[in-house]
Amino acid sequence: MTSLRAQLANRYLRLTMKKKPLHLIEAPALRRYFEARRIPIYPKDVTIEPVAEGAVKGEWQRPAGGGPKPVIFYMHGGGYIFGSTGLYRSMTMPMAAIAGADLFSLDYRLAPEHPCPAAIEDALAAYDWLTARTPPARIVLGGDSAGGGLALATLQALRQRGRPMPAGAFFYSPWTDLAATGATVASNARADAMFNETSIRESGKKYAGALDLKDPRVSPLYGDFHGLPPLLVLASRDEMLFDDARRAVEKAKAAGVSVRFEPGEGLCHVWPLFYPLFPEAKAGLETTGAFVRERTKTAGKIAA
Repeated sequence: MTSLRAQLANRYLRLTMKKKPLHLIEAPALRRYFEARRIPIYPKDVTIEPVAEGAVKGEWQRPAGGGPKPVIFYMHGGGYIFGSTGLYRSMTMPMAAIAGADLFSLDYRLAPEHPCPAAIEDALAAYDWLTARTPPARIVLGGDSAGGGLALATLQALRQRGRPMPAGAFFYSPWTDLAATGATVASNARADAMFNETSIRESGKKYAGALDLKDPRVSPLYGDFHGLPPLLVLASRDEMLFDDARRAVEKAKAAGVSVRFEPGEGLCHVWPLFYPLFPEAKAGLETTGAFVRERTKTAGKIAA
């Protein structure tokens, strides 16, 4: 049963975010709105180290403790239009601590100023930068919503380029079909606590730019899933993007990819983002932490 705190969070989101026509708000105003609503609750034993090396921008979030750690390469959500490494610290910093991993949070270029494939190019540059320092078998990709779609598109691009795969990847409520053809975009329009249907259907056009909405770089659901590493996918049965996750899981399994799918009940889009506020969010991060530890341990043994 959904916790009372999660239900209260859903109610708050319905009264605030769901009413906003996100697709009609200019990008600068949208960014200011969300940055002003950060949840400034961070673990004290995780340090932040900004990174700006050529095309690679972001920050390290490192939990205390000596010795080499696995690396989480994280891509934040925000519809490819807003979001930042700072906005997501309330989730990514405890994620790093729970997983016992150094987390690199990517500051990728945003649309509409920088449409697809700019974000993918930034992710590929960062992956090359990371793998020059850490074996791929010690890296796990992650992302939520648009960041989940970006992480999946990055995996597909890595495979196309013959680059070594990371140990695994996890996606929270991934936005994989910007053409919005999933049945739950309509069927969950009322149940979704965070978004309205028109915003989901219209917002992808800003990221696609001159590309077709079904171009695999824009919508990785239409890409090739063969050769991808093991995946962990979390998505709520109540959200409009549930079919984006479900269909991606089905395509990955059909391509022979190992996938663990964890559907949530009565929860909002990307519920781990609310880690400090309700127990299901904490459970999501604990599931992720266990996946990161297991994948880097298993892949490390295989590589050795």
